Amino acid sequence: MTKKVVVHQIVGHRFLGVNEQGDKVMIDGDQPSTGPRPMELLLMVDIMRKKKQPLARYRVEVEGERAETHPKRYTRITVTHIASGPGVTLEALERAVHLSHTKYCSVSATLNAEITTRVVLEPWEGEEEEG
Repeated sequence: MTKKVVVHQIVGHRFLGVNEQGDKVMIDGDQPSTGPRPMELLLMVDIMRKKKQPLARYRVEVEGERAETHPKRYTRITVTHIASGPGVTLEALERAVHLSHTKYCSVSATLNAEITTRVVLEPWEGEEEEG
């Protein structure tokens, strides 16, 4: 099963997310805030601004494939960053996307994390059982 969400930059750090059913959510990093704050979207805008290549238009399209059986986790996710602005170079945008996904985005790190288990046996501090 594939799902898709498109996130459009409205202005500054304010975005509108729309899913396939047309449901909308305001995502916001401006003050005063009108919606939740997504780390990755805000980060891309900030990285490009710091590179002296501010984005005039920016949107993110996220498409994910889910497993057919429970827990129906996402098995594959494609994030497409679409941006434009005066003087914005492909190289700078690619670098910003790379940094956003690999270094700064906790969501991306969590989805890509290897899951391990750990068992700790603490010393028994009670009385010995008679047997």
